[in-house]
Amino acid sequence: MKHVARRRFGQHFLTDPVIIGAIVDAIAPAAGDAMVEIGPGLAALTQPLVERLGQLTVIELDRDLAARLRGHGQLSVIESDVLKVDFGAVARQLGAQKLRVVGNLPYNISTPILFHLLDHVAAVQDQHFMLQKEVIDRMVARPSTADYGRLSVMLQWRYAMENVLFVPPESFDPPPRVDSAIVRMQPLAEPPQIDVKRFGELVQVAFSQRRKILRNTLGRWLDEQGYSGDFELQRRAEEVPVSEYVALAQITQA
Repeated sequence: MKHVARRRFGQHFLTDPVIIGAIVDAIAPAAGDAMVEIGPGLAALTQPLVERLGQLTVIELDRDLAARLRGHGQLSVIESDVLKVDFGAVARQLGAQKLRVVGNLPYNISTPILFHLLDHVAAVQDQHFMLQKEVIDRMVARPSTADYGRLSVMLQWRYAMENVLFVPPESFDPPPRVDSAIVRMQPLAEPPQIDVKRFGELVQVAFSQRRKILRNTLGRWLDEQGYSGDFELQRRAEEVPVSEYVALAQITQA
Protein backbone atom coordinates (compact mmCIF):
# COMPACT_ATOMS: atom_id res chain seq x y z
CA MET A 1 0.00 0.00 0.00
CA LYS A 2 1.30 3.44 -0.92
CA HIS A 3 2.09 5.65 2.06
CA VAL A 4 0.28 8.99 1.91
CA ALA A 5 2.37 11.94 3.10
CA ARG A 6 1.08 13.30 6.41
CA ARG A 7 0.92 17.05 6.63
CA ARG A 8 1.17 17.11 10.42
CA PHE A 9 4.60 15.49 10.16
CA GLY A 10 5.72 17.85 7.38
CA GLN A 11 6.32 14.89 5.05
CA HIS A 12 7.74 15.45 1.54
CA PHE A 13 9.40 12.37 0.11
CA LEU A 14 12.53 12.66 -2.02
CA THR A 15 12.11 10.84 -5.35
CA ASP A 16 14.67 12.23 -7.84
CA PRO A 17 17.41 9.57 -8.30
CA VAL A 18 19.96 12.08 -9.62
CA ILE A 19 19.51 14.34 -6.58
CA ILE A 20 19.58 11.34 -4.24
CA GLY A 21 22.88 10.22 -5.75
CA ALA A 22 24.35 13.71 -5.41
CA ILE A 23 23.29 13.91 -1.75
CA VAL A 24 24.82 10.54 -0.91
CA ASP A 25 28.05 11.55 -2.66
CA ALA A 26 28.13 14.79 -0.61
CA ILE A 27 27.68 12.81 2.62
CA ALA A 28 30.34 10.29 1.54
CA PRO A 29 29.33 7.43 3.87
CA ALA A 30 31.99 4.80 4.51
CA ALA A 31 31.63 1.25 5.79
CA GLY A 32 31.61 1.21 9.56
CA ASP A 33 30.58 4.86 10.05
CA ALA A 34 28.24 5.26 13.02
CA MET A 35 25.48 7.11 11.18
CA VAL A 36 22.00 8.15 12.28
CA GLU A 37 19.33 9.27 9.81
CA ILE A 38 16.52 11.51 11.01
CA GLY A 39 13.18 11.01 9.23
CA PRO A 40 14.03 8.24 6.74
CA GLY A 41 10.47 8.24 5.37
CA LEU A 42 10.22 5.90 2.38
CA ALA A 43 13.98 5.14 2.52
CA ALA A 44 14.98 7.10 -0.60
CA LEU A 45 18.26 8.09 1.09
CA THR A 46 18.26 5.24 3.57
CA GLN A 47 18.82 2.47 1.05
CA PRO A 48 21.83 3.96 -0.79
CA LEU A 49 23.31 5.00 2.56
CA VAL A 50 23.00 1.56 4.13
CA GLU A 51 24.43 -0.06 1.01
CA ARG A 52 27.67 1.84 1.65
CA LEU A 53 27.55 1.67 5.46
CA GLY A 54 26.45 -1.88 6.11
CA GLN A 55 24.35 -0.78 9.11
CA LEU A 56 22.31 2.36 9.80
CA THR A 57 20.29 3.71 12.73
CA VAL A 58 17.15 5.65 11.81
CA ILE A 59 14.80 7.87 13.84
CA GLU A 60 11.20 7.82 12.62
CA LEU A 61 8.12 9.28 14.36
CA ASP A 62 5.49 7.95 11.95
CA ARG A 63 4.57 4.53 13.35
CA ASP A 64 3.49 3.13 9.96
CA LEU A 65 6.82 4.06 8.40
CA ALA A 66 8.71 2.79 11.44
CA ALA A 67 6.96 -0.58 11.08
CA ARG A 68 8.02 -0.78 7.43
CA LEU A 69 11.60 0.11 8.25
CA ARG A 70 11.83 -2.62 10.91
CA GLY A 71 11.53 -5.15 8.11
CA HIS A 72 14.91 -4.07 6.77
CA GLY A 73 17.64 -6.30 8.17
CA GLN A 74 20.35 -3.61 8.19
CA LEU A 75 18.41 -0.90 10.02
CA SER A 76 18.04 -0.17 13.73
CA VAL A 77 14.83 1.82 14.19
CA ILE A 78 14.25 4.36 16.96
CA GLU A 79 10.53 5.17 16.88
CA SER A 80 10.48 8.57 18.54
CA ASP A 81 10.16 12.30 18.23
CA VAL A 82 13.74 13.36 17.40
CA LEU A 83 13.46 16.19 19.94
CA LYS A 84 13.33 13.53 22.67
CA VAL A 85 16.33 11.53 21.45
CA ASP A 86 19.55 11.63 23.49
CA PHE A 87 22.21 11.46 20.79
CA GLY A 88 24.95 10.92 23.36
CA ALA A 89 23.12 7.80 24.55
CA VAL A 90 22.72 6.62 20.95
CA ALA A 91 26.47 6.99 20.40
CA ARG A 92 27.16 4.93 23.51
CA GLN A 93 24.72 2.24 22.40
CA LEU A 94 26.51 2.03 19.06
CA GLY A 95 29.91 1.93 20.75
CA ALA A 96 30.95 5.08 18.89
CA GLN A 97 32.74 8.19 20.09
CA LYS A 98 31.01 10.34 17.48
CA LEU A 99 27.93 10.08 15.26
CA ARG A 100 27.43 11.18 11.68
CA VAL A 101 23.89 12.59 11.52
CA VAL A 102 21.92 13.02 8.30
CA GLY A 103 18.33 13.62 7.31
CA ASN A 104 15.59 15.33 5.40
CA LEU A 105 14.32 17.39 8.32
CA PRO A 106 10.63 18.31 8.64
CA TYR A 107 10.63 21.96 7.63
CA ASN A 108 8.02 22.91 10.22
CA ILE A 109 10.34 21.99 13.13
CA SER A 110 13.79 22.24 11.54
CA THR A 111 15.06 25.02 13.83
CA PRO A 112 14.08 23.22 17.08
CA ILE A 113 15.86 20.11 15.77
CA LEU A 114 19.03 22.10 15.03
CA PHE A 115 19.02 23.56 18.54
CA HIS A 116 18.36 20.14 20.07
CA LEU A 117 21.38 18.74 18.25
CA LEU A 118 23.43 21.71 19.42
CA ASP A 119 22.82 20.43 22.95
CA HIS A 120 24.34 17.08 21.90
CA VAL A 121 27.12 18.42 19.68
CA ALA A 122 29.84 16.69 21.73
CA ALA A 123 28.56 13.38 20.33
CA VAL A 124 28.53 14.53 16.69
CA GLN A 125 31.22 14.19 14.02
CA ASP A 126 29.27 15.95 11.26
CA GLN A 127 25.74 16.67 10.07
CA HIS A 128 24.22 16.78 6.58
CA PHE A 129 20.63 17.98 6.38
CA MET A 130 18.04 18.75 3.76
CA LEU A 131 16.35 21.98 4.77
CA GLN A 132 14.40 24.83 3.31
CA LYS A 133 16.94 26.84 1.31
CA GLU A 134 15.83 30.01 3.07
CA VAL A 135 16.80 28.49 6.43
CA ILE A 136 20.23 27.43 5.16
CA ASP A 137 20.78 30.93 3.76
CA ARG A 138 20.22 32.22 7.30
CA MET A 139 22.46 29.56 8.85
CA VAL A 140 25.49 30.42 6.69
CA ALA A 141 24.87 34.19 6.35
CA ARG A 142 27.66 36.67 6.93
CA PRO A 143 27.35 39.86 9.03
CA SER A 144 25.74 42.96 7.48
CA THR A 145 23.47 40.92 5.22
CA ALA A 146 19.68 40.58 5.35
CA ASP A 147 19.87 36.85 6.20
CA TYR A 148 22.27 37.25 9.14
CA GLY A 149 20.43 36.84 12.42
CA ARG A 150 20.01 34.89 15.63
CA LEU A 151 20.14 31.51 13.88
CA SER A 152 23.39 32.47 12.12
CA VAL A 153 25.11 33.44 15.35
CA MET A 154 23.79 30.57 17.46
CA LEU A 155 25.08 27.97 15.00
CA GLN A 156 28.24 29.61 13.64
CA TRP A 157 29.88 29.89 17.06
CA ARG A 158 29.90 26.07 17.15
CA TYR A 159 29.89 24.81 13.55
CA ALA A 160 31.64 25.37 10.25
CA MET A 161 28.80 25.26 7.72
CA GLU A 162 28.32 25.32 3.97
CA ASN A 163 25.46 25.03 1.50
CA VAL A 164 26.56 22.09 -0.65
CA LEU A 165 23.62 21.33 -2.98
CA PHE A 166 20.45 22.98 -4.32
CA VAL A 167 17.33 20.77 -4.42
CA PRO A 168 14.30 21.95 -6.46
CA PRO A 169 10.68 21.28 -5.39
CA GLU A 170 10.08 18.80 -8.21
CA SER A 171 12.56 16.43 -6.54
CA PHE A 172 9.85 15.57 -3.98
CA ASP A 173 6.44 13.94 -3.78
CA PRO A 174 4.43 15.95 -2.92
CA PRO A 175 6.49 18.97 -4.02
CA PRO A 176 6.98 21.56 -1.26
CA ARG A 177 6.20 25.19 -2.01
CA VAL A 178 9.78 26.21 -1.30
CA ASP A 179 13.28 25.53 -2.63
CA SER A 180 15.44 23.17 -0.61
CA ALA A 181 19.17 22.61 -0.15
CA ILE A 182 21.71 20.44 1.63
CA VAL A 183 23.84 21.93 4.40
CA ARG A 184 27.04 20.44 5.79
CA MET A 185 27.69 21.18 9.48
CA GLN A 186 31.01 20.28 11.09
CA PRO A 187 31.49 20.98 14.80
CA LEU A 188 34.54 23.15 15.44
CA ALA A 189 37.43 21.14 16.86
CA GLU A 190 38.26 23.86 19.40
CA PRO A 191 35.10 25.88 20.07
CA PRO A 192 35.18 28.94 22.32
CA GLN A 193 34.41 28.28 25.98
CA ILE A 194 31.15 30.01 26.79
CA ASP A 195 28.07 29.62 28.95
CA VAL A 196 25.72 28.57 26.14
CA LYS A 197 22.54 29.54 27.99
CA ARG A 198 23.88 33.01 28.72
CA PHE A 199 25.17 33.35 25.16
CA GLY A 200 21.74 32.45 23.83
CA GLU A 201 20.10 35.06 26.05
CA LEU A 202 22.56 37.73 24.90
CA VAL A 203 21.99 36.94 21.21
CA GLN A 204 18.23 36.79 21.61
CA VAL A 205 18.17 40.23 23.24
CA ALA A 206 20.45 41.65 20.54
CA PHE A 207 18.18 40.52 17.71
CA SER A 208 14.90 41.20 19.49
CA GLN A 209 14.41 44.46 17.55
CA ARG A 210 16.54 44.27 14.42
CA ARG A 211 15.76 47.78 13.21
CA LYS A 212 16.98 49.46 16.39
CA ILE A 213 20.58 50.10 17.31
CA LEU A 214 21.96 47.89 20.06
CA ARG A 215 22.03 50.70 22.61
CA ASN A 216 18.23 50.38 22.82
CA THR A 217 18.19 46.61 23.26
CA LEU A 218 21.46 44.94 24.20
CA GLY A 219 22.67 48.11 25.94
CA ARG A 220 19.97 47.81 28.57
CA TRP A 221 20.73 44.14 29.11
CA LEU A 222 24.45 44.90 29.53
CA ASP A 223 23.65 47.62 32.07
CA GLU A 224 21.68 45.05 34.07
CA GLN A 225 24.76 42.79 34.04
CA GLY A 226 26.93 45.59 35.38
CA TYR A 227 29.00 45.67 32.18
CA SER A 228 31.12 48.81 31.76
CA GLY A 229 33.27 47.86 28.77
CA ASP A 230 33.62 49.54 25.39
CA PHE A 231 31.45 47.27 23.19
CA GLU A 232 30.23 49.43 20.28
CA LEU A 233 26.47 49.80 20.71
CA GLN A 234 25.91 52.29 17.88
CA ARG A 235 25.35 49.36 15.53
CA ARG A 236 22.46 47.12 14.61
CA ALA A 237 22.60 43.48 15.65
CA GLU A 238 23.28 42.21 12.12
CA GLU A 239 26.46 44.29 11.91
CA VAL A 240 28.21 42.44 14.75
CA PRO A 241 30.39 39.40 13.83
CA VAL A 242 29.94 36.13 15.70
CA SER A 243 33.38 36.49 17.28
CA GLU A 244 32.34 39.75 18.97
CA TYR A 245 29.18 38.21 20.41
CA VAL A 246 31.28 35.34 21.74
CA ALA A 247 33.85 37.70 23.28
CA LEU A 248 31.08 39.76 24.91
CA ALA A 249 29.49 36.64 26.38
CA GLN A 250 32.84 35.53 27.80
CA ILE A 251 33.44 38.91 29.43
CA THR A 252 29.98 39.24 30.95
CA GLN A 253 29.95 35.69 32.34
CA ALA A 254 33.23 36.18 34.18
